[in-house]
Amino acid sequence: MEPLEKLARILDEEQFKKVEAIKNSELHRFLAEWIEHLKPRKVFVCTDSEEDEQYVRWKALYYGEEKMLETPNHTVHYDNYYDQARDKANTAILTLNGEKLPFINTKDREEGLKEIKELMNGIMKDKELFVCFFVLGPKNSVFTIPAVQLTDSAYVAHSEFILYRKGYEEFRRLGEETRFFKFVHSEGELDERKTSRNLDKRRVYIDLIDETVYSVNTQYGGNTIGLKKPAFRLTINRAVKEGWLSEHMFLMGVNGPNGRVTYFTGAFPSMCGKTSTAMVPWERLVGDDLSFIIPVNGKARAANVEKGVFGIIQGVNPKDDPVIWKVLHSPVEIIFSNVLVKDGKPYWNEMGVEIPEEGENHSGRWWRGKKDAEGNEIPPSHKNARFTVSLEHFPNVDLEALENPCGVELGGIIFGGRDADTWPPVREAFDWDHGVVTLGAALESETTAATLGKEGVRAFNPMAILDFMSVHLKDYIGNYLRFKEHLRRAPKIFGVNYFLRDENGNWLNHKLDKAVWLKWMELRVHGDVDAIETPIGYIPKYEDLARLFREVLNKEYNKEAYEKQFTIRVPELLAKIERIEKIYREKVGEVPEELFKVLEEERKRLLEARGKYGDYISPFALE
Repeated sequence: MEPLEKLARILDEEQFKKVEAIKNSELHRFLAEWIEHLKPRKVFVCTDSEEDEQYVRWKALYYGEEKMLETPNHTVHYDNYYDQARDKANTAILTLNGEKLPFINTKDREEGLKEIKELMNGIMKDKELFVCFFVLGPKNSVFTIPAVQLTDSAYVAHSEFILYRKGYEEFRRLGEETRFFKFVHSEGELDERKTSRNLDKRRVYIDLIDETVYSVNTQYGGNTIGLKKPAFRLTINRAVKEGWLSEHMFLMGVNGPNGRVTYFTGAFPSMCGKTSTAMVPWERLVGDDLSFIIPVNGKARAANVEKGVFGIIQGVNPKDDPVIWKVLHSPVEIIFSNVLVKDGKPYWNEMGVEIPEEGENHSGRWWRGKKDAEGNEIPPSHKNARFTVSLEHFPNVDLEALENPCGVELGGIIFGGRDADTWPPVREAFDWDHGVVTLGAALESETTAATLGKEGVRAFNPMAILDFMSVHLKDYIGNYLRFKEHLRRAPKIFGVNYFLRDENGNWLNHKLDKAVWLKWMELRVHGDVDAIETPIGYIPKYEDLARLFREVLNKEYNKEAYEKQFTIRVPELLAKIERIEKIYREKVGEVPEELFKVLEEERKRLLEARGKYGDYISPFALE
């Protein structure tokens, strides 16, 4: 039987007409195969209409996956107590013949597909299946990647309507030409709190060959929202094959002199200042998480993959995060997940206001001092509690840039990590290769209390993308180095570090100093200020920073603070080169020789400078 005939038999007339209107035989085959396999009680196909989106919102409440809060348009969702983060152990890239890749969890493709099909056989027999169409990137553009999501979770579908641009009409417009991603998700059997029960059978498998992600027995957004991190693995693979960049980067505009706007992307590991940088209130927010960077007519142009934010809520407070705080207290559509609720109001850890002594949270009924089965005290909200909201509600969003089908021209790329003793607060690479290798490929970040294990351990995390890598690291780095060949002028590459400390462990930077580093980078992109050449790149001159601190923060910036922050720490920098070189030689292998050449050149410059100036070099000595 032909797929369309099967679908006519499986679906009711109204839903079949929606599918039939899309003239794509591969889509029909995929839907027929999986609807027949999942065996749902009912199927609802979502078009781009407001009515269909409203139906999904209502079903999230009807099925108990979300509950209404006191503020209009606010709802709360809970995941299982043990289903609160990406499941790294049970997430795998499916590879032919079980090929192993460094730093990546892999599984034999044949074995993985067999297992997932067994787990999902008839799994939706008492449930409603939602078929949803979205696009990654702006519609009808060089960035557009259409995607179809199958899910029995109205919460997952609702989240995607907030986070992504609707794609049903794009599927209709493109017809047989549509090259699309596919996502199949089932939350599986639910418990009395409407959370996934069979977590021992939780799996997230990424099939690069068929560009399909399968996710089962989980509700947590990072495992289930197909177009989020599951799709990220697919786009990294496609980008490396096609010669563009799919990156774990924010996208923002920095306002320069005389009305000029310069756009930057930035990659930071978790808890390193990525969101707070993207949301500096007086700059222009375009995206906080994922960016595509594509060469267009010799220029690097960037676009936000998404149109919403799936953000960590812990620590959001009115003083440090005024923009997010204002949005979270507005009557706009927001899904809060895994927070404390009391009398219809959400509360979260470190929010800067008094938190109730009891209420409901991700553990069920909660009271201060409550412990879990392992004897750990349960905080009011989970450390990975989230909020899901559309970017259009942020007062500083650059909507024109967000929806521009041509994206924005990229002036600079920023890499930042949590580093107590090595990198200065801001610097500029000498050129593309130098930046890719010494700032991107060499990125490390110290672990924090939010990470399991010991604090302060340096974790290797090139381009802040290691958790999502789907190809061999040598191919990913090679693609990055080659990317400049498509450009007449490559974006400048910068490194930042907001976590530098002195010998007594005191912070050398204030939280808001990042606003000054951004302004300096914007000026450097256009050659408006000079810089000091050091063995590791260009650093700001004191006079320029002193002026910017007065202009941006109305703050005096003294020479002593500058000297402490921008001292070149030769022993620590040499030790870092040794660590990075060892990782690439021993754990990665076969990386482009260019990487080792750039590291060796930096080592020679540092040794030469040490011979002249000693181990710790004042920036004033290099002027």
